[in-house]
Amino acid sequence: MSDVVNDEKLQKVLARAGFGSRREMEGWIGEGRVIVNGKTATLGDRVSADDAITVDGKKVANTAANQEMTRVLLYNKPEQEICSRNDPEGRISVFDHLPPIKHGRWVAVGRLDFNTSGLLLFTTDGELANRLMHPSSGIDREYAVRINGEVSDEMIETVKRGVDLDGDGHLCRFTDVQYYAGEGRNRWYHVVIMEGRNREVRRLWESQGVRVSRLKRVRYGPVFIPSRVKQGQFYEMKVPEVIGLYETVELAPPSGTTRRPARQRKHRR
Repeated sequence: MSDVVNDEKLQKVLARAGFGSRREMEGWIGEGRVIVNGKTATLGDRVSADDAITVDGKKVANTAANQEMTRVLLYNKPEQEICSRNDPEGRISVFDHLPPIKHGRWVAVGRLDFNTSGLLLFTTDGELANRLMHPSSGIDREYAVRINGEVSDEMIETVKRGVDLDGDGHLCRFTDVQYYAGEGRNRWYHVVIMEGRNREVRRLWESQGVRVSRLKRVRYGPVFIPSRVKQGQFYEMKVPEVIGLYETVELAPPSGTTRRPARQRKHRR
């Protein structure tokens, strides 16, 4: 392992590369899944940018001691796109339309299902992504929801109080529900949740006997979709905005300067 002064803890480098949290990476190192310069890594190892790292036999883009600022993209996801990198069915992936990067990879902050549109965040810092997703950070998500059916005050109180969707005793709930607009039998609401459980927004409404016909995420923590960023477009957040995300999850940002942001772009479908 490197003894260079500007090295970093191995688990921190792996977390930044998007494999998981630092605690999870400590477990992987203890299980012998990480190799550095041909030798099985041990807890306490430090690495520099010159060290070769593999996890489960796969080479890791080593960004240790890299002074380049973290990059964060805001993407306005259309419906009919998946959030996985590969799909056996050949469907369009959100990753197909992100700008290329030389080192590391884009790490998605959470997911949106196939029929949900709206705000997705991507970052080159896996640890930042993990902090933004972890329930302990208390990051709320806001959705615009079009409901087909009549919504009563009692139903709203129920979904705010909590519903055991999976029968495991865990109550899923909205922390806020606000009526937005109406059109025929359809009503638009804005709802806020604190978790990212699978299809939680749809399932909460469906538990009350109504159907969600449209669903769009409009906010993730302090980040809203700017009106200029249309569906299928991305925007690269500026340095103060990126630092603000680190402050939100009480994580120290890496030092250095950022690369020039990628130009806002719309892909062709």
